[in-house]
Amino acid sequence: MNYTVSKGYAIDSWEFGNELSGSGIGASVSVELYGNDLIVLKDVIKNVYKSSRTKPLLLAPGGFYEEKWYSELFRLSGPGVLDVMTHHIYNLGPGNDPKLVSRILDPKYLSGSVTGLFKNVERTVQENGPWASAWVGEAGGAFNSGGREVSETFINSFWYLDQFGMSSMHNTKVYCRQALVGGFYGLLEKETALLWHRLMGKGVLGIQTNASEYLRTYVHCSKGRAGITILLINLSKQTTFTVGFSNGVKVVLQAESTKRRSFLETIKSKVSWVGKKASDGYLNREEYHLSPKDGDLRSKIMMLNGNPLEPTVTGDIPKLEPVRYSVKSPVYINPLTISFIVLPTFDAPACS
Repeated sequence: MNYTVSKGYAIDSWEFGNELSGSGIGASVSVELYGNDLIVLKDVIKNVYKSSRTKPLLLAPGGFYEEKWYSELFRLSGPGVLDVMTHHIYNLGPGNDPKLVSRILDPKYLSGSVTGLFKNVERTVQENGPWASAWVGEAGGAFNSGGREVSETFINSFWYLDQFGMSSMHNTKVYCRQALVGGFYGLLEKETALLWHRLMGKGVLGIQTNASEYLRTYVHCSKGRAGITILLINLSKQTTFTVGFSNGVKVVLQAESTKRRSFLETIKSKVSWVGKKASDGYLNREEYHLSPKDGDLRSKIMMLNGNPLEPTVTGDIPKLEPVRYSVKSPVYINPLTISFIVLPTFDAPACS
């Protein structure tokens, strides 16, 4: 810590411990000792950074959530000590599990394995540490270094973005991925995370839909602009969904199932889009459709609107450009694809 101050480094946060909470992984620390040590560490941080312009946050415990232990940690450390409660998620099981792929594509499993967790974490913070926020401090889907030809391929993007959507609905502020490199965790989905970061704002909207459970849908206020952005994850192997949106107490999504379509068929077809301002003249929306190269879910090359996303000659991330359509043109979500739909003229009062 003293070194970072001497160099003038701006440190965002310090996390205390790794998987030592509750039952622990291989070892554990009692909640009483943990709580007392957090008080000491908070004072250390205050003293070390007392003359710094930035004051690092204190994070803990970086383990697997156990409600009683986490609640007690807030009580024992006291108000204002713990800034962020961190927990880890590996809800897909071991990386060598033959059911790994089927779990990623199973909407019931994706919801059932973590929805309750996010709700409980949110409640624990609200009831015991309302001054703090909740972060996912580490998550990789499958543990034991991930799944070979799964965790580092396109198919893992379904799990990854679905986690973003679910955790955001329950007030999770930060989601930390395991990892950029190492094991089979290599982050192919950096483009998906970057699109989320650029397009999805902090305002999370409710949605009312008649869609199949295989069409996972999340709606946010758009980031840095008017309107809304919808994330649509199609887990179906055969069904293309034709979707339309309208305003209500919640954003209303109407979905119809159609036969499987190619990307070219999709952009040539016509269907009306329903929105509050759809008749106000020529209006455009932006679409970002993500798919695997050659339809291979285990491909390490991701396609954006039919074009491969590959590093530039200088090693940079390529431009992530949308296709733009009139609001009266098709909104089709093809099987086993992921789409971000940006509606800049959609009138969502919560986003005003």
